[in-house]
Amino acid sequence: MVKVILLAGGFGTRLKEETEFRPKPMVHIANKPIIWHIMKNYSHYGYNEFIIAGGYKIEMIKEYFLNYYNMNNDFTVDLSNNKITLITKGLDPFKVTVVDTGINTMTGGRIKRLQKLIGNERFMVTYGDGVGDVNIKELMEFHIKNKKIGTVTGVRPSSRWGELDIDGNTVTNFQEKPQVKNAFINGGFFVFEPEVLDYIKDDSIMLEREPLVKLAEDKELAIYKHKGFWKAMDTFKDMETLQKLWDNGEAKWKIW
Repeated sequence: MVKVILLAGGFGTRLKEETEFRPKPMVHIANKPIIWHIMKNYSHYGYNEFIIAGGYKIEMIKEYFLNYYNMNNDFTVDLSNNKITLITKGLDPFKVTVVDTGINTMTGGRIKRLQKLIGNERFMVTYGDGVGDVNIKELMEFHIKNKKIGTVTGVRPSSRWGELDIDGNTVTNFQEKPQVKNAFINGGFFVFEPEVLDYIKDDSIMLEREPLVKLAEDKELAIYKHKGFWKAMDTFKDMETLQKLWDNGEAKWKIW
């Protein structure tokens, strides 16, 4: 089974209201860590083997998954003998490996540190703070068809400003924070062949710089164009937006 690497080691400084106390992937949306939402989407398409590349406050990630079984079910505990009986048994089929990839390691370096776990097999990578309704099955088929070392999912985010269509001095259309029409940005949800590890030297390498730039120069990087929902949780406002979408029944990333 193809492994999914979740990059979860950064400091998340732009979300300091939350990340002062916890790593960003553990910030909650709908009473669940955002990393759980991401894992549920991969699981929906049959990918359940995860490697979490942690760093900053990794102990909280370890604690969450070590206690996952009991924390996600109702139970009765007999304190006379410490016997636990589960009342509900709603379990996810995740297999989770949590690895401390260093507090200051860059994104590429985190992947390089996992080389022994990856082996000589195709693998996927995404960020631990971005959600979307990406069709992982189609993404994988696209990657295999294009026969490149890497595939990046390109997304079209909402503009930070309102967009005006004009005719002379008259506004003919106004859109508040419309989706960018023609530009794609890196949305994560990568698929890589093991050869990508040759493009990463050490802990100091950011995936988004030397490796992806060199892959592009070598014409070994394909783009899977995702035109559906995608949003990164970079700031407190982003967190509030995602929570509001969930509360209003508009969480388009919830495909499970």
